[in-house]
Amino acid sequence: DWAMRLGDISLHVVSDGCYLTDGGGLFGLVPKTLWAQFVEPDERNRLCLGMCSLLIESREERILVGTGYGDKSASRKRGPSGLCCEPQLLKNLEELGIGPLNVDLVVSTHLHNDHCGGNTRLDENGDLVLTFPWATYCVQRLELADATLPNERTQAVYDAENLLPVQEAGQLRVLWGDTRLTDEVHVLVTPGHTRAHQSVVVESGGQMAIYLGSVAPWPIHMEHLSWIPAYDVEPLVSIETKRGLAHWAIENHVLLIFENYPEPVAGYLHATERSDRFRLEPVDLSG
Repeated sequence: DWAMRLGDISLHVVSDGCYLTDGGGLFGLVPKTLWAQFVEPDERNRLCLGMCSLLIESREERILVGTGYGDKSASRKRGPSGLCCEPQLLKNLEELGIGPLNVDLVVSTHLHNDHCGGNTRLDENGDLVLTFPWATYCVQRLELADATLPNERTQAVYDAENLLPVQEAGQLRVLWGDTRLTDEVHVLVTPGHTRAHQSVVVESGGQMAIYLGSVAPWPIHMEHLSWIPAYDVEPLVSIETKRGLAHWAIENHVLLIFENYPEPVAGYLHATERSDRFRLEPVDLSG
């Protein structure tokens, strides 16, 4: 986990652990002979994906973006077969002095299990309850529709147990497109991975950062516009989303924060001699 200041805001990348997934899923149509030059899979062709949530602390709110996989047994049984460890999000938040009652907003970039499984948990009686009982949970309207009525391809990645208790508690805020959550934080619809995936933009003191979510799981997906995971439901839209974000980030010197790299990573994007390639300049997050 790491922390940094952005103007008057504190940003913390907080891990829920990691899991192993098939390399073909992460790189889609990119041949293994290409992507294996950058990362080596294990003997079962699996790569490690991190689950890095973003905690935003400002004067107004404590906002948690993404809740990882959670620890509900049903979800974990249906999820990736290669979960590397027990869930860590609540423990790591506690080390920052943040308990479940201290979170004001929970933002889901989308409602796939490994990004919002920690929205809810099982209490001592085995009942589903909100993990963050005083928080408002924010999700895009179209993403809510897709999660509520999944199709044959998407039904395995959406679980009602991550969402229904939030709806029943009256703590779900449905967003209609780009939305400002506070003076310093807004969501930006960034489609491709899902039809209404959203990323989170933070602005303070003349500085900007964006938590990409699943727009680009790893930096290399942002550096190569055509490298699209097989999980994206609209891969051609993903390319256009990344193209627009790349030029915007370069023009405005926006810090990119990645969710799924095995360790926390962030950096600034630079153009190259090719219009479809970019270069990420990592930021030292060690201190």
